[in-house]
Amino acid sequence: MRRFLFSLLVAAVSVPAFAQGSAPAVVPADTVWLIVATALVLLMTPALALFYGGLVKTKNVLNTMLMSFVTMGVGSVAWVLLGYSLAFGKSGTGFIGDLSYVLANGVSFTTPYGTQTIPAALFMLFQMKFAIITPALVSGAVAERIKFGSYVLFTALWSLVVYAPLACWVWNSDGWLLKMGALDFAGGTVVHLASGVSALALILVLGKRKEAQAEPNNITLTLFGAGLLWFGWFGFNAGSSLAANNVAISAFATTHMAAATAMCAWMLVEWLKTKRVSAIGCASGLVAGLVAITPAAGYVTIGASLLIGLLAGVGCFFAIDLKHRLGYDDALDVVGVHGVGGLMGAILTGVFADPTVNEAVKASLEKGRMNLIMVQGISVLAVGAFAFTVAWLIGQALSKTIGLRSDEGCEDLGLDMAYHGEEGYKVVPAELLGRADVEDREPVSTH
Repeated sequence: MRRFLFSLLVAAVSVPAFAQGSAPAVVPADTVWLIVATALVLLMTPALALFYGGLVKTKNVLNTMLMSFVTMGVGSVAWVLLGYSLAFGKSGTGFIGDLSYVLANGVSFTTPYGTQTIPAALFMLFQMKFAIITPALVSGAVAERIKFGSYVLFTALWSLVVYAPLACWVWNSDGWLLKMGALDFAGGTVVHLASGVSALALILVLGKRKEAQAEPNNITLTLFGAGLLWFGWFGFNAGSSLAANNVAISAFATTHMAAATAMCAWMLVEWLKTKRVSAIGCASGLVAGLVAITPAAGYVTIGASLLIGLLAGVGCFFAIDLKHRLGYDDALDVVGVHGVGGLMGAILTGVFADPTVNEAVKASLEKGRMNLIMVQGISVLAVGAFAFTVAWLIGQALSKTIGLRSDEGCEDLGLDMAYHGEEGYKVVPAELLGRADVEDREPVSTH
């Protein structure tokens, strides 16, 4: 009897999306999976805060973490007010959506989004989590020197005038890059390339830190954040199938293997160069693999994901090394990991996309593999140029009005105390350092 009831339950949650040739219906199994995936993607933002927070000076740890946390509030409000409509509203031009979904107007909790089998409101919430974490990625590049209030305003503006249009281009059914045949399964261009080049633009406006050398305060915190990012990324990539199906399973597998391979590749290159394997290198390597597989996750085989991870691990390692030669101050290597990783992943998606993994690839390959690679190149150029230009303009506007760069006094004091009046760690006062009972103590966490 129990086996019979279980069979009935499976049948109930596996109702075909297009019963009797009718319009798509909400499938409970797909809905449950997307609810879980949505929660996993939101987890990535506090995970990013941990990852970034461990890499900065002790006096800036709270400020750095808060710049990620604050996007969960600012990004959510901006998305519901206007962002979702600009990204996924009807678009006659393919460049920007209309205002039909302002304030989530007309977003149904019961009827599906387009031809999908999940409620439209759930699709809006899932996409919201992408809109939250993308500007948070930018914060790592400008850590330890940007005014907190200016960063919050930049996040709100960037979300609406950069992220939302790019999401329309690539993921809206009317989007011009989507219609051209560009493939981006979960955000290699929209999320990672866009955040990477925007970070570079903001760096150029801000200038270098007064003390630009790396002084991580807690590498264990960074490793914990990296592990949570890896975990949450399964929702990010596998959830982008928008259904509990074979494509989701494939995306899950390719995501994991690309991250694992990239970490191994990074460790090997680092050892060959320095005869050491660092914890920060391991964490950076796995994130590079996750970034590079993001646009390809639901389109490529597991074998291809190994190659993508290998190339990303090596490529992003040397991209970070190049930063020191070029002289720009990318505090936490956002350009080298997310910008370069997103670019590599987008191009490699064109190289390895396989219609046997996902039938959606067939349309993009109608004119041949080289044509798809060219389309992916056009996508990279268009997204990169737009994101860089608009981010630079926003940065310049903020710099010339309310100011973008923290003053020297704030940087010397530390942005935690300067902007928030709080400390991440209780540091022993300088006048007590000579006392025998305190001179050897480590900073103590206040949490």
